[in-house]
Amino acid sequence: MKRVALEEWLMRMVIAAVPMAGVVGCAARKTAGPPVYPATRSEPVVDTYHGHRVADPYRWLENRESPEVQAWVAAQNEVTRAFFDSVPHRRVIRSRLRRLYDYPRYGGLRKEGGRYFFSKNSGLQNQAVLYMRKSLHGKPTILLDPNRLSKDGTVALSGVWVSKDGLLLAYSLSRSGSDWQEIRIRRVDTGEEFPEVLERCKFSPVAWMPDNTGFFYARFPDAGAVAPQDENNYHRVYWHKLGTPQREDRLVFERPDFKELTFYPIMTDDGRYLVLSVHHGTDERNRVYYRAAASDGPFVRLLDAADARYDFIGNMGSVFYFHSDLDAPRGRIIAIDVERPDRANWREIIPQQDDVLAFAVLANRQFAVVWNHDVHHLLKIYSLDGQWVRDIPLGGLGTVTELWGKPDEAEMFFAFTSFLFPTTFYRYDFQAQKLESYLESRLDFDSSAYETRQVFYASKDGTRVPMYITHKKGIVLDGNNPTLLYGYGGFSASIMPSFSAARLFWLERGGVYAVANLRGGSEYGEQWHRAGMLANKQNVFDDFIAAAQWLIQNRYTSPQRLAIEGRSNGGLLVAACMLQRPDLFGAVICGVPVADMLRYHKFTVGRYWIPEYGNAEASEREFKTLLAYSPVHNVKKGAVYPPILILTAETDDRVVPSHGWKFAAALQAAGGPNLVLLHTETKAGHGHGKPMAKVIEEQANMFGFLFTMLGGQDVERKRDGEGR
Repeated sequence: MKRVALEEWLMRMVIAAVPMAGVVGCAARKTAGPPVYPATRSEPVVDTYHGHRVADPYRWLENRESPEVQAWVAAQNEVTRAFFDSVPHRRVIRSRLRRLYDYPRYGGLRKEGGRYFFSKNSGLQNQAVLYMRKSLHGKPTILLDPNRLSKDGTVALSGVWVSKDGLLLAYSLSRSGSDWQEIRIRRVDTGEEFPEVLERCKFSPVAWMPDNTGFFYARFPDAGAVAPQDENNYHRVYWHKLGTPQREDRLVFERPDFKELTFYPIMTDDGRYLVLSVHHGTDERNRVYYRAAASDGPFVRLLDAADARYDFIGNMGSVFYFHSDLDAPRGRIIAIDVERPDRANWREIIPQQDDVLAFAVLANRQFAVVWNHDVHHLLKIYSLDGQWVRDIPLGGLGTVTELWGKPDEAEMFFAFTSFLFPTTFYRYDFQAQKLESYLESRLDFDSSAYETRQVFYASKDGTRVPMYITHKKGIVLDGNNPTLLYGYGGFSASIMPSFSAARLFWLERGGVYAVANLRGGSEYGEQWHRAGMLANKQNVFDDFIAAAQWLIQNRYTSPQRLAIEGRSNGGLLVAACMLQRPDLFGAVICGVPVADMLRYHKFTVGRYWIPEYGNAEASEREFKTLLAYSPVHNVKKGAVYPPILILTAETDDRVVPSHGWKFAAALQAAGGPNLVLLHTETKAGHGHGKPMAKVIEEQANMFGFLFTMLGGQDVERKRDGEGR
């Protein structure tokens, strides 16, 4: 459609979407007439699954290299950009977001060789900068500034591994949000770069040898060395000798008999053992292999049954400590002496509790353990024989996002955050038993005017589900508050209290923010996870729908004023829920969604998710389960769905953009009266490493969409002297 006609239509949509009463619903938005989108052809493509024929008319959109697909994406972006440009007060939204994001943020704190390493974003930098201090309170010096590596900030520092003596740095870079990484090496004191660049890496840590001669890492085969469908298979562990080209790296371990396995090398703190954590996709049940670090011999397959989760915590000599859910779905700590590895000799150190064991480290020859208690963290210290020593106060309902400690160090660091409290790092001195803030963030926002409460509601089957609600103090529960409900529900990921500068903008404009802790996560252990995966996936959608109903029934909001947001697996969540209950929602933010559940495993790392979702080709039962909720297969012609903004990215090689493209095409073809907007970000991936400029732009677009669709918020008002 022509630009002038497009802008006229969009202006009619904006006017219709913001009536004088400030309360908007699907009926009010119908008055603008059906939107006009770029033409999308359909093809008579049909697949047969276990005797069932399934149409796939937009299969051609899977070929993102096609000029036709690229032209279609560009045309969709033009429609969406015209809408964003037409949003009243968008400049005010973006200006306030910039002010809120302009505060110092820290991460990645660790200590090696008596030196302290951490990242810091001063506020509006596109990427965080890596710093080092030679003493606890010494002057920080810049080690690596990724903002200098690209003009647009799309090169991100995705991994940092410091040698045990603190003198060498291995780091990985990601470009345009890709999961593919290249590993480089430099000297900490001089900044001298080593000539080699290690490629074909993805998700792999670096395990330094204590003598700094090199490190172990894992990578995938060279491009063209295997069939295209196997480029994310045949993961192998290599030894890299410092100062030599990658082609000379020595193969250390592989499993060609099981090409789907991936390996994560870990060097024990004492430098005695090289440990491999071995995984099959996203299955929580892993394997553990090891060998002496200085050995060239075979690996010992210590745990090879894949019967439970075994997270390596650390070792004291030949005794390995694991966080495991074997016979303990909420987690426990066990000890295995590798010199007497028979299961009869295993020892339980910290038994399963009522709370869920989130993670643990060895620090000061003790265990520092983070527990998940009703979706907020507790931090406790235990002796090596499992006796409780003391609690570390955290100061409220929040989350320990990072925890660093070593067996031979008498200090420990952790980061804590909550919905209204930006991430702050704390140092705990074991000898003095003293806790103090170490790296603190401050920003232009008065959190005392807001509150967070936790509620519990009943899902469709009666399951008790927790939900956090954050808003201004003293709000009136009249059913008229614009509310944003967020969820995820998958892959054993606990959605804990977290801080977001963008969310503050929503709150200070009178919005309510809610987070539902759905089944599929691990908020209550592995049983909670399994209750929302595979054949139980519908439970996740039922939990989210029940959260929306609770917010409406308790007069926080109304369907016309309730928006939902989810990303990745959460994008699948909100897509499925809007299709199943379109009457409940006034707007949808659907980010980088997994939307084609019959073919997701055919692209990039999609096959990693088979343990979570199932495989439509391998099982008729799993096919029927997936088809029942797959968003691209459940759009109904003529249905009245709420307005939706689908966000994806051209270089997303985790959830490929064709998921969002096919879903948008199906919704637009259905002919409903409400907006279906698709925005494909350029030079961006699944979300990690996104430059701050792009983050602010995306958030401004999102809030502009929500304010227009939900209506009734004073976006332009002044705050603390803030003008236009």
